[in-house]
Amino acid sequence: MRIDVLGAVRALRDDGTPVDLGGPRHREVLARLVAAEGRMVTTDTLVDDLWTDPPVRAVGALRTFVAALRRALEPDRPPRRPPRVLVTEGPGYALRLPREDVDVHRFQDVLTRARRDPDAVTDLGETLAAWRGPAYADVLDSAWAQRERTRLEELRLEGVELRARVLLDSGEGAELIAELGSHVAEHPWREPAWGLLARALHRAGRQADALATLRRARAMLVDQLGLDPGADLQHLETSILNGSAPLEGARTAWTGPGVRLGPRTTVDLARTLALAGGDALVHSRRDRLAALQAAERTGDHSLTARIIGAYDVPAIWSRADDPEQSRAVVAAAERTLTALGPDGPADLRARLLATVAVESRSADLSGSELQRARQAARQAEALARDLADPALLVFALNGVFLQSFTRPGLAAVRDAIGAEMLDVATRHELPNFAVLGRLVRLQSASALGDLDAATSHAEAAEQLAATTEAPLVSVLTEWFRARVTAARSTEPGGPTAAAAAAHYRAAEDALRTAGMPGLHRGLFPLALLGLRLLHDRPAPTDPNLDWGPYRPWARPLVLLSQDQVEEARAALAAAPEPPCDHMQEALWCLTAHAAVRLGERAIAARAATALRYARAEHAGAAGGTLTLGPVARYLAEAEACAGAG
Repeated sequence: MRIDVLGAVRALRDDGTPVDLGGPRHREVLARLVAAEGRMVTTDTLVDDLWTDPPVRAVGALRTFVAALRRALEPDRPPRRPPRVLVTEGPGYALRLPREDVDVHRFQDVLTRARRDPDAVTDLGETLAAWRGPAYADVLDSAWAQRERTRLEELRLEGVELRARVLLDSGEGAELIAELGSHVAEHPWREPAWGLLARALHRAGRQADALATLRRARAMLVDQLGLDPGADLQHLETSILNGSAPLEGARTAWTGPGVRLGPRTTVDLARTLALAGGDALVHSRRDRLAALQAAERTGDHSLTARIIGAYDVPAIWSRADDPEQSRAVVAAAERTLTALGPDGPADLRARLLATVAVESRSADLSGSELQRARQAARQAEALARDLADPALLVFALNGVFLQSFTRPGLAAVRDAIGAEMLDVATRHELPNFAVLGRLVRLQSASALGDLDAATSHAEAAEQLAATTEAPLVSVLTEWFRARVTAARSTEPGGPTAAAAAAHYRAAEDALRTAGMPGLHRGLFPLALLGLRLLHDRPAPTDPNLDWGPYRPWARPLVLLSQDQVEEARAALAAAPEPPCDHMQEALWCLTAHAAVRLGERAIAARAATALRYARAEHAGAAGGTLTLGPVARYLAEAEACAGAG
């Protein structure tokens, strides 16, 4: 059995005949499990990934797809014998196939090998030739597939350039001219590709064409980006002009405990790129994971600990952008902690513990995982204070902040964390964490309804961001300003509700490409719902709105807007307790409001109990991005409903 996803999704038997996988949903389920690379994908994740607005019987439909896929992939499996390919594991499913039997896994493994062993270049060429089009080509609209396509396309381009560089380094490569010419034409912003094309032309004896290629690269970079070519292109041009052989590419490999440059350099670059947002942020997370995996393969636990802990990128949101990747980082950090033991170097243990706390975002965890993450945050903070290391302390405080959403009503606690973070970062010239401290204080002031203080923190964060080149800050502060517009739309003479909605939409447009899906997904619909509640209007019912992770708590109000009272009652009963994250006050207030409208006294009482410590805060405002209005309003109506009899 072979499965291919580098192109349209397909499965082939050992004799090459195709397997009938069924309809588009069947193929998407299989593709999503391929993307997990053997890891279990929960039923809830599969449902969320398959449907923007899951139907009532989504889980049953998913089970039907899985059963059909099992029959297709193992047609000869006897009844009642457990499947061996598409298996049930815990609360979800996993695909169990050797990596060489899945084209995308084979490609990634060959690319990894080729990075450290030039002799793998032949295999790399074969796997590149096996691409039949964009990855997951027939899974068009799914967000997860779009992310994977972007990631894999970047790996494909890296593979094309790596293969060309290895061939040129070995004295071959003149025959690459046509291939590299097409590559440069299609991807003109990839500066190393221009250098490879120039080297190939020079190798073929076409010195004038090589120099013309470098001049074209210079003109494009200067005219369209305002940038001079990098040092490698400049050195290459000088080398060709002087009539000497062009510089050969460096051959570095991650082959053992003594070889440390590769992963360290990679994670340092990833750390820098993470602050840029967009594709750079997405790629930085991917490169960070590759670097720590490379470090683990060396068997050097101290090196692995330093590589994992070096990615101390400030984190502001309590929902992960890539939960599976975060779990992989946490698992690697925990393995390394175990290997170092309790007597390992305190600074390394502290950074590993802080990494566990930061990467274990509360919205994505079970109860036991949350407990471990919070314990890791406390241990990291204690070690950092004992070591008197300011950079380590602010990183540890980042973990403490992300693990501080234990219940509603803790904005003042988070403000104290942000204040210390800001103080330490300012005194010790740690500007990225000074920005984070400002954003934490912005969020806390927003939650407490102190818009003047929050605005002051927003302006200070923007000033710092201008010097640290952190464009994501302005994306967050624009959301805060939209939140202010929404709050003031209820005041006499304030902006209209339509103006507030337009402000939210502009902020949404900026966030869409920021590389932060954990923050982005569902935020705009929730903001619109909050705006409508501020003006005592029904929930929005546009079917194109992607409620993302907030759907279970918004759905009862959406159904009530459509006069589907019994369906709303069932949805309210099915809604779980909100996760302990930035939006917990908002989701509890939605629960309270729906319970009051439906006369569900027990649910109203539960919501009132959860919200009692948040009476002085504003619902949804803990993230500094939106507001549903004062919690006190929702708490009072829930208490009244619960006490009615």
